[in-house]
Amino acid sequence: MQIIKGGRAVRSTANGLLQKLRGGSGGTVIWLVLAFVISMVLLFSSWRTIEPGQVAVRVNNITGEQEARTQPGLILCAPFGIHSVYIIDASPQTFVMKGNKNVDALHVEELTVRASDGSNFLFNDTTIIFQVLGASAIEVVRDAGPEGEFRRWMRPFARAILRDEFGRESTISVSNPAKFGEATERARSRLNELLEPHGISVTKIVTPRPRFNEQYESLIEARNEAENQLTVIESELQRSRTDRERTLAEVDRDQNKVIQEKRAGLEAALASALAVQADTRRKADTYRIQTVAQGQAAKSAAERQAEELEGQLAADYEAKRATIDAFKTQPVERVMERLGEKLDGVTIDIQPWADDSTPSRLRVEQTGAVQ
Repeated sequence: MQIIKGGRAVRSTANGLLQKLRGGSGGTVIWLVLAFVISMVLLFSSWRTIEPGQVAVRVNNITGEQEARTQPGLILCAPFGIHSVYIIDASPQTFVMKGNKNVDALHVEELTVRASDGSNFLFNDTTIIFQVLGASAIEVVRDAGPEGEFRRWMRPFARAILRDEFGRESTISVSNPAKFGEATERARSRLNELLEPHGISVTKIVTPRPRFNEQYESLIEARNEAENQLTVIESELQRSRTDRERTLAEVDRDQNKVIQEKRAGLEAALASALAVQADTRRKADTYRIQTVAQGQAAKSAAERQAEELEGQLAADYEAKRATIDAFKTQPVERVMERLGEKLDGVTIDIQPWADDSTPSRLRVEQTGAVQ
C-alpha cells in the first residue's frame, strides 16, 4: 500500500511539473530538450558495431542495394527502416557428428556408413571445421538467412556426402590410413563445390578410425599386430642391411689398405727394377761401345798386320822365287853344296836291297826316323 501511494505521489508531482512547463516559455525548452534526446538516441541507435571475426551485410530497403562489410568497426544504419544490417559470425565453426541424437544445428548424431562390400561401420566423433567466406556474406544472407541460419546447411550436405564418399570404400580399404585420407579429401572437395556458391567453405574434416563389429575389430587388431611385427622385421632387415653394408665397407677398407700396400710395394719394386734395367742397359751400352771400339781397333790392327804379312809374304815369295831362279842357273855342285848345308847334322840310314837281280835303278825308302 505504501508503494502504491508513493507511485501516485510521484505521478502527481510529474503531472504538475509538466503543466507548469507547458505554461509560458518553459514549454519551448522542454520540446528542445526532448528533440535533442530523441536525436541522440536515433544517432547512437543508427550505428552497429562489427566485432573481429564478424561480417555484416547492409541492405538499403529503398533502393535494394546490398553491401558487405568484412572489416571490424562501425557501420551506419539509417533509422525508420531505411537500412537493415545483418551481422554474421565468420569465425571458424565446428560441426560435430557424435552421440545417438541431434542436439542442435552443429551437434548431430554419429555418422553410420554402409561400405561397398555391404558391411556397416560408423565414426564415433566426426568433426567438420567450416566458416563463412567474408566476401560472400551477401550470398550467405540471401540463401540461408540472417544470423546463424547458415549453420543449417551443414547437416544434410555433410552427412550425405560423407556417406557417399566413404561408402565407395570397402571395409579393408577404409581401414587403410592412406585410402581413408583420400576419401576424406574427396568429401571435403565435394562439400566445397556445393557450399562455396552459398558463401560457406569447409577447411578441414577430422574423423576417427572407423568402428566395426567385434569380430571385424578383432581381425583389425590381429592385422595391426601383424603389421607391427612386419614393421619390426623390416626394421631388423634394415638394421641387418646397415650392418652388412658397414661390414662390407670395413672389409673394403681393409682390402683397399692391403691392395694399396701391395701396390706401393710392387711400384717400389718396379721402380727398382726399372732403375736396375736402366743401369744394366747403360752398362750394356758402355760394354757394347767399348767392345765395338776394341773390335774395330783389333780389326784395324789385324788388317794392318795382314797387310804387313801380305807384303812380307810377297817379299819372301819374291826372295824364294829369286833364289829358285838363281838355283836354276847354278851348277849341280852348288846345288848339292846347298843341299849338304841343309842336311848338316841329319843322319840318314840307307839299307840297300834289291828285288831285282839286275837292278836298273836305285830306290831309296825311309824305314826309320831321321836322326
